[in-house]
Amino acid sequence: FVKWSLSGKQRSIFDVCKIVKFTHSMRKVSTVASAIFVLIAFSACNKNTDDLKAPLTTPGGNPPPVVTVNPDLIKDSSLLIARDMYLWNTQIPETFNARSFADPAAIMKGIQPFSMEAGFNQPVDRWSFAMKKVEWDRLSSGQSSVSSNHGAEGDFGMTVFFRAAGDLRVRLVEPNSPAAAAGIKRGWRITQINGNTNITSANATFIVDNIYNATTASVAFTLPDGNSQTIALTAARYTEVPVYKDTVYQYGAERIGYLVYNSFLGQPAQIRAQFAQVFNRFTAAGVNNMVVDLRYNGGGYVSLAEDLANYLAPASANGGIMMKQLYNAKNSRYNSTTNFRKAGGINLPEIYFIVSKSSASASELLINVLSPYMNVNLIGPSATHGKPVGYSPISVGDWYVFPISFKTTNKNGEGNYYNGLPITKQMADGLDKDWGDVTESCLASAIQRITTGTYGRPAPGTILQPVTIAGNEVLDAPFIKITIDK
Repeated sequence: FVKWSLSGKQRSIFDVCKIVKFTHSMRKVSTVASAIFVLIAFSACNKNTDDLKAPLTTPGGNPPPVVTVNPDLIKDSSLLIARDMYLWNTQIPETFNARSFADPAAIMKGIQPFSMEAGFNQPVDRWSFAMKKVEWDRLSSGQSSVSSNHGAEGDFGMTVFFRAAGDLRVRLVEPNSPAAAAGIKRGWRITQINGNTNITSANATFIVDNIYNATTASVAFTLPDGNSQTIALTAARYTEVPVYKDTVYQYGAERIGYLVYNSFLGQPAQIRAQFAQVFNRFTAAGVNNMVVDLRYNGGGYVSLAEDLANYLAPASANGGIMMKQLYNAKNSRYNSTTNFRKAGGINLPEIYFIVSKSSASASELLINVLSPYMNVNLIGPSATHGKPVGYSPISVGDWYVFPISFKTTNKNGEGNYYNGLPITKQMADGLDKDWGDVTESCLASAIQRITTGTYGRPAPGTILQPVTIAGNEVLDAPFIKITIDK
């Protein structure tokens, strides 16, 4: 069972590449199950560290023989992995019966109640999951992963949120998607879906089924100019573009770099190249203030969060502790410390992040590691999601399982933000405006603070009511919140 990293180094969580360790739990599994478990372990050890999709081969270059694995043995192995690797592994009861669950995904959800953390009254794990390998390969490489429910046909590349209880807006459009090809923009209002005009918070499940889980849809919009348009959409696969917008605004002596970054997943080499281009441009433009828009960024690879942190950190952070990655007591030998390696020419004393409840995992990690070194301001409708933990993909048959396996802390040891990172200034999500519109409420508030020293006030009636928040939680639920150690 390998913990992958972009450095190309392999570290075995259990050292199963060298030693097969049979635990007390392993002895409860049949000899055949144990043999399959070992086979899976050694298969994982042969994975290419930089490409999870690389096929396994024998020393002669031929693919290994196909092994048909009993589903119950897959379940047994999933539980054994959790008993070793889960951050709260000692809390999983001996009576936990993996075979009573439908599949590895159900098992990962089943262990979540056993994640009690000091200072919290409820289990903190809401994220352990499992996914078929073919689906994870698509998601992790940035292939049309607008939600976790996408299928072989792809999706529309459009996500939606309520601006008010009966006011549904396009919150983002993937640049290479069918929705983008149809000309749809963030901020358009949706008035009808497949002939249904019941576009309310109470009907959020219908919206999920017909926008995220459907292969075709007819959607009626009201555009910002007041005109109406009905568009027929067909799902398709496409490559995501995590950097939605990068631009520079000048207000007197203030040059404000604005970066909209929507995901830490995708092709790492391409994203790193884009980071370099963006920050070279910002440096050349003399940027002396930064606004980073992470409001819907649900996370991704730790390594990409580290890369972005190195660009955003002040020069004084160079060489200092960025983060610590901590495993359970059984695997504490894999604890690690990462230091800052300052990149680019931007040197800022403070920074502004636009966030929301959808800002999670690697996004929160980025914010948390910068806070000991600079004044960090968070603007948005609410605190962030609250996920200071992560995992690595572990191969089990045709599945990957992802039990929460590590937590991260910053230089000061801060990292238990299960209730989210608190905002500095509450402002409504400007769902009626496109990206980069300087009148959009959150961006406008950041600009006002930079240029005048004070934040503006939220417009009356724009802070969401509980019924609208509940509807948006349903609309956001399909999106995986992930911190992947790669």
